[in-house]
Amino acid sequence: MTYAQAGVDIDAGDRTVDLIKGHLKRTYSPRVLGRHGAFAGCFRLDFNERIFKRNYKDPVLVACTDGVGTKVVLAIEMGVHDTIGQDCVAMNVNDLIVQGAEPLFFLDYVGTHKVQPSHVEQIVKGVADGCQLAGCALIGGETAEMPDVYKKDDYDLAGFAVGVCELSKVVDGQRVEKGDVIIGLASSGAHSNGYTLVRAIIKQAKLDLDKVYPELEDDRPLGLVLLEPTRIYAKQIVSVLGSYKVKKPIGGMAHITGGGLPGNVNRALHGSVNAKINRKAWQTPPLFTFLQKHGNVADDEMLRVFNMGIGYTLIVRPHFADAILDKLRKQGEQAFVLGKITAGTGAVVLS
Repeated sequence: MTYAQAGVDIDAGDRTVDLIKGHLKRTYSPRVLGRHGAFAGCFRLDFNERIFKRNYKDPVLVACTDGVGTKVVLAIEMGVHDTIGQDCVAMNVNDLIVQGAEPLFFLDYVGTHKVQPSHVEQIVKGVADGCQLAGCALIGGETAEMPDVYKKDDYDLAGFAVGVCELSKVVDGQRVEKGDVIIGLASSGAHSNGYTLVRAIIKQAKLDLDKVYPELEDDRPLGLVLLEPTRIYAKQIVSVLGSYKVKKPIGGMAHITGGGLPGNVNRALHGSVNAKINRKAWQTPPLFTFLQKHGNVADDEMLRVFNMGIGYTLIVRPHFADAILDKLRKQGEQAFVLGKITAGTGAVVLS
C-alpha cells in the first residue's frame, strides 16, 4: 500500500511547492535569508543595523494569528481562490497595526482534502498579493493534505504575522482622553466576518450567487461582491504613525472585525471613557442594506455582526485630527469623523 492510495499525494505537494515559489519571492526584501523550501523562514531584524537602531531603540515583537472563517466556503462554492489569501493577510496585519506595529513577515497554513496544485497556487498568489499590499514578506507556510479531516474539495486557510514596534510607541488605548476625535476608515465590504450569517441569508432567501442584483449598485454577481477582499490598512497606518517622531497624537486604534463597532472600538478604550459614535457620520454601503432586508435582520444584530462600512478606527487628539484625516485621504482612504470620546465606563455608544 502507498501513501497516495491512502489519500495523500506527495508528488502533488511537490508540484505545489514549485508553483508557489515565485509568489513568495516577489514579497522578499533583503532582510529575508535562506532558500525557498527550507524548514523555516529566516528574517534579519538588524538588516542595515544603523537604520534599524535609528528606528527602534527598544523594539517589541508583535505577533498574531487568524483565519478567514466561513468566507472560504463561499470561495469554494464560487470556484474563486485568488482573493481569499488577501483576506487572510488582512485579518492578521490589520490587527498588528492596531498596536502601532510595522508588519515584518507572514506565514500561511492551508489544510485541504486533496492538494490540487493549481488551487493552492491561486490561494498563495492571494496571500502574496496581500503581503505586498501590507509591506511584509511571505517567508514560509504549510500545505497539509488530510482527506480524513476535510470533505472533498474543502480547504481551510489560516495565517500568522509578526511585526515590530518601538516600546515607547505601543498603542494600547491607555492614552485615550475625553475630547479625542474618532476617525473611521471605509471597509471594502463585509471583509471576513459574519459569513455564516451571510450564507444563512442566501439560503433562506434563495438568493443566486451568480445573479447581478441592482440593489447592490454593482455590476458584478452577488458571489463576487461578497468575495471582495478585506481592505489592508497597514502601509497607510504605518506611514501616519511614522510621520510623528516625537508626538503621540493617536491614543487608540481598532480593527473592526467580528463584533462590529460596538465589540471592537471598546477594546481601544480604558475604563474611564466612552466612544460616542454618530451613525449618520457615514453612509451604510448597499451590501449591508441588501443583507438586512433579505435576512430580516434587526439593526442591533447587523451592528453586532458586520462592520457596516467602517473597517478601521483611530482615536486621535483633536488638534491633530484634520492633519491625520488629510494624510489618510491622500493615501486613498475614505476617512470619516465618527464621533468623540466622552467620560464613561469603557463603552461604545451609538446614536
